Amino acid sequence: MTNLFDIKGKIALITGSTHGLGMAMAKGLGQAGATIVVNGNSSQEKIDNAVAELKSEGITAVGYKFNVTEEQEVKTAIQKIETEVGPIDILINNAGIIKRIPLLDMEVSDFREVVDIDLVSPFIVSKHVAKGMIQRRQGKIINICSMMSELGRNTVSAYAAAKGGLKMLTKNMATEWAKYNVQINGIGPGYFATEQTKPIRVDGHPFNDFIISRTPAAKWGDPNDLAGAAIFLSSKASDFVNGHILYVDGGILATIGKPSNEE
Repeated sequence: MTNLFDIKGKIALITGSTHGLGMAMAKGLGQAGATIVVNGNSSQEKIDNAVAELKSEGITAVGYKFNVTEEQEVKTAIQKIETEVGPIDILINNAGIIKRIPLLDMEVSDFREVVDIDLVSPFIVSKHVAKGMIQRRQGKIINICSMMSELGRNTVSAYAAAKGGLKMLTKNMATEWAKYNVQINGIGPGYFATEQTKPIRVDGHPFNDFIISRTPAAKWGDPNDLAGAAIFLSSKASDFVNGHILYVDGGILATIGKPSNEE
């Protein structure tokens, strides 16, 4: 049974993995024996720091700086990674942004930027990684979707549009590439306890209270909770799973009524 979940020696490229949930998944896959390829675009320093952090935990890691929205940069980087590190076995399209702006106030340029990073970039990166996977007749692609792939919320229209599109892109990738023994699935994280959410994760904060009361599990997710889902979708255990979105949300999407933790 352990062989089903074995990813030792696999090479995993995770976009936007210098911090947050991307780093959490990098640590999870790395601790399971995968070689981690860290990606970011804001600075080489952040990439170097992320690689150093992974290595300090005994994880084999390297870093590559490239803009996931620029196809030529992506193409060049993928070729370089596969020459210098090896064939990419696992791709996690994690890079993304959110801009919380009401629709009537949102500039078209802001809407396009969110869609470009959150939806177009997974298409670009997957296109160039999948070519090698198809030739080798094996590979795993995981697109990081969202609860906003299913639901709307005030001020996140561009993000929801992109993540809803990413859900359907995931299904269409599976439709076209499953016959080559490439599995393409998604993970939809709920609300997680990260450095970014730390300022609002305090008793009495309205959003913190909302998340605690709205989530049947009655808590924020631990970033480590994503590791199991990522390992499952990266391993032989998911060889007949394709076009599926696995929501790791503590049960939020399971209910529209009063959460089970409320009396």
